[in-house]
Amino acid sequence: MLRSAGQQRPAGAVDPRVAELRTAVSRLRRELAGHPAEFPDRGIAEDELAALDAMAVGGTPEIPRLRRSLLLVAGAIGSVSALAPRLRDVRNAVDLFGEPPRPPGPAARSAADQPARGGGGDRGGT
Repeated sequence: MLRSAGQQRPAGAVDPRVAELRTAVSRLRRELAGHPAEFPDRGIAEDELAALDAMAVGGTPEIPRLRRSLLLVAGAIGSVSALAPRLRDVRNAVDLFGEPPRPPGPAARSAADQPARGGGGDRGGT
């Protein structure tokens, strides 16, 4: 059963999104540690994966921070194709938390805020 945003989980219950994130991060960290090739941004990837895990351990993480860490990890290991499936798993786990709120902009305005187009009159035949 889904809970509304204001409800608390019972003591000891783990948010399934957090569990999925921790699992995906753990798998990518293991594969990264076992990957034989050195690459310049490996340390960045390791640091950000540790940060992702720490955010997950702390409870429900902040979505913008999750996405920032994901972007840094992807940039650091993006060219290592052997790690791509595990990186995709981390991305999918981050996506479970939803989209961060977007600032209002031209695309975010409602249709009511848009100027009327075309001739404005009543076109009905009644």
